[in-house]
Amino acid sequence: MPKRSEEKRKIEAQVFLPHTARPPEGVGEDVWIDVIRKMDEVYSDLLQYEVALEEKNAALEETQKFIFSVLTSMSDILVVCDRHGNIQEVNQALAQLTGKTEAQLRGTPLIDLFADEASRAQADRFMRDLHMERIHDCELQFKSREGAAMPVAVNCTPRLSPVGKFVGMVVTGRPVGDLRRAYDALRQAHEDLKLAQQQLIHSEKMASLGRLVAGVAHELNNPISFVLGNVYALQRYSQRMREYLGAIHAGKPPEEIAELRRSLRIDRLIEDMQPLIDGTIEGAERTRDIVAGLKRFSAADRGEEAVFDLAEVLERSVHWVVKASGSKIQVSLDVPKDIPVAGSAGQMQQVLVNLVQNAIDSTDQQPDARLEINGDLRNRSVVLTFRDNGPGFREENLGHAFDPFFTTKPVGKGTGLGLSISYGIVERHRGQLKAANHPEGGAVMTLTLPLAERPARGYGDSTKTS
Repeated sequence: MPKRSEEKRKIEAQVFLPHTARPPEGVGEDVWIDVIRKMDEVYSDLLQYEVALEEKNAALEETQKFIFSVLTSMSDILVVCDRHGNIQEVNQALAQLTGKTEAQLRGTPLIDLFADEASRAQADRFMRDLHMERIHDCELQFKSREGAAMPVAVNCTPRLSPVGKFVGMVVTGRPVGDLRRAYDALRQAHEDLKLAQQQLIHSEKMASLGRLVAGVAHELNNPISFVLGNVYALQRYSQRMREYLGAIHAGKPPEEIAELRRSLRIDRLIEDMQPLIDGTIEGAERTRDIVAGLKRFSAADRGEEAVFDLAEVLERSVHWVVKASGSKIQVSLDVPKDIPVAGSAGQMQQVLVNLVQNAIDSTDQQPDARLEINGDLRNRSVVLTFRDNGPGFREENLGHAFDPFFTTKPVGKGTGLGLSISYGIVERHRGQLKAANHPEGGAVMTLTLPLAERPARGYGDSTKTS
């Protein structure tokens, strides 16, 4: 501005001072002053345009610096070509790959970057067809700085002018070796994760099995003790029968044989023989059933579906868990007698064991611990509800009940996998498992499973135990 004011004073001095040149003949001073004023306005506009241009140049320079920093930081290669396939711009990643400077690469044909004729022919086809389709993940052989061929996964995109005319293409790519290493690492991580998941599921299953061992031991103790007692009685009876039969075969007098029969109580022995045998058979069968149920639970799942009675599995699970825990919890069981479900009886028993065990754990501080299990048949499905009188779920924890490793139990008492694994098992059986709090207190777990296509019997009846 100071420079402009000085020039203005010079012009005004020439117009008004007597010794300076006068306006052209025939032109008035008013006209001349108006011309000078217009020139002043034009000059002011030029100065404003110059300031705006300098600001835009500064912004453009900042943008160029930013783009340059981005191109330099890219690990993927970048090549910008004109419509004839000549390189206009590259980034540092391509320069490092080829062993040439960016200045040496500019202006050279794109096909010179490739190591074999197939790649060069493919690049030439890109130039012809790029205006019709984009190229994604095409593997081409680039010449590396050592002269060897380097496979690169290439993407090509057309570059268009503001009016939509094809003016060139942009090539980006990443060495396939890096991709393969990344894929290998990802695949290995996935395999490790699957192995860890299998180990965790097996560990949780063994933990559930371990919780049943004490209950199974109690359950086996009764029939085994009964069988053992009967066998000892039969052993004593066999000794008496041997002595009695020995006297008969020895030809002893009838009076002596009669006295021996009375003293050995042979008649009472004969009466007891059949009940002892029947009891022994019953105890052995009960032991066989318990072992068979335990084998079904612990057997590995082969993915084979079979129809089983969910009510029977539920009753066995409740009995075993309560026995194993030694809890004084009162369990009321009100479910239909026959609930045909398709799937794995062992896996479903694991779910039921976890639900009952969680109810026992949550009510261990209650003086009158209770668990109510109710079942209902609705629309070809069975709905089982497990309601305890414990403290229930905290509202902030309710949404995480089925998250892996989430547990509110003390350290060393829970893994946080029981409900998570149970949820997955129920989903595989095309069912649902939900957690909620009862309005009157306590937690409610709801298990819904589809019924199997098998004629139901006695659906109107219920099994009630406590």
